[in-house]
Amino acid sequence: MSSSRREFLKKATAVGAGAFATGIIPSRLVNDAVAQGKTVAIASANGVQAVTRAMELIRSGADALDAVIAGVNIVENDPNDTSVGYGGLPNELGVVELDAAVMHGPTHRAGAVASLRNIKNPSKVARVLLERTDHVLLVGEGALQFAKAHGFKEEDLLTDLARDEWLRWKENLSTKDDWLPPHDENSKDIGGLFEPFFRNTGTIHCSAIDQKGNISCVTTTSGLAYKIPGRVGDSPIIGAGLYVDNQVGAAGSTGRGEANLINCSCVMIVEYMRQGKSPEQACLEVCKRIVDNNKMRRLKFDDGRPNFNVKFYAVNNKGGYGSCCIYEGGEFAVHDGTSAKYVPSAYLYAKHPQLR
Repeated sequence: MSSSRREFLKKATAVGAGAFATGIIPSRLVNDAVAQGKTVAIASANGVQAVTRAMELIRSGADALDAVIAGVNIVENDPNDTSVGYGGLPNELGVVELDAAVMHGPTHRAGAVASLRNIKNPSKVARVLLERTDHVLLVGEGALQFAKAHGFKEEDLLTDLARDEWLRWKENLSTKDDWLPPHDENSKDIGGLFEPFFRNTGTIHCSAIDQKGNISCVTTTSGLAYKIPGRVGDSPIIGAGLYVDNQVGAAGSTGRGEANLINCSCVMIVEYMRQGKSPEQACLEVCKRIVDNNKMRRLKFDDGRPNFNVKFYAVNNKGGYGSCCIYEGGEFAVHDGTSAKYVPSAYLYAKHPQLR
């Protein structure tokens, strides 16, 4: 780690820790940066290869949508990434189900697939759906048949690594699944997702601006590990897991999908940017919105703060970019036209003492 990055993290942690102690939410921890020129690619922390590939294509004149999809395909094809594509962790029955969405800024079109089985690259299927149908979203068997009709080959997506993780989970089941007894907003310790941060919720998002100033984005995931079959999170839902307005900017999310679904997170980020907020400020506002709307006791620590995390990534039409998450420790990948790098995310709270 460079000395400058160490200094930044030291300062950010100090600010965040003070905010946690006093209950004051820091409004700015990272100055929103602007890409050299205007071309930029941003991604979640698992996307440094994705932004590098996306920028290579953008420099060659590619459309931003082609660039971001090619970028995330690297992660979709990686058997060692257990949160996306091939090798993703399965549902509770041991079956890998994938979700993805794409959105093209200049035409304001979108395509998405959910609960897609046996197809390695759901982002590519979502792109074909955008181009070859009048629909936006296909799910389950319909999504699979559509993919096969367009030449996508079925294959077993469950790797030995993911199978071992799934079997370990099954062998240690207690209350850590998604089947809950009847409950209300005051119910606590009834099972469900949290024990905090217990299960993998990894996803990759990538947004970019190309040489024409057009913006596009993609989000792709294997979803919540060991989910109830057919569960769909925010990733393939336009406005929740991603959103683009070519005149304003783009946003994407990772983390607890249910929180992003019920708060329409990414469309709100874009709307906050439309009002003049920077990408980081817009992400911060949506983190605060999620905290304010988190009413269920089972989703709170003893002090009332969320026992989950969400992370947002945004870029505006001027090439500015930023990120924010609920709890400290997040970072994101950026290629600003000169090099790919990791940048720490802003956050609402320092790491919670109840977190492991």
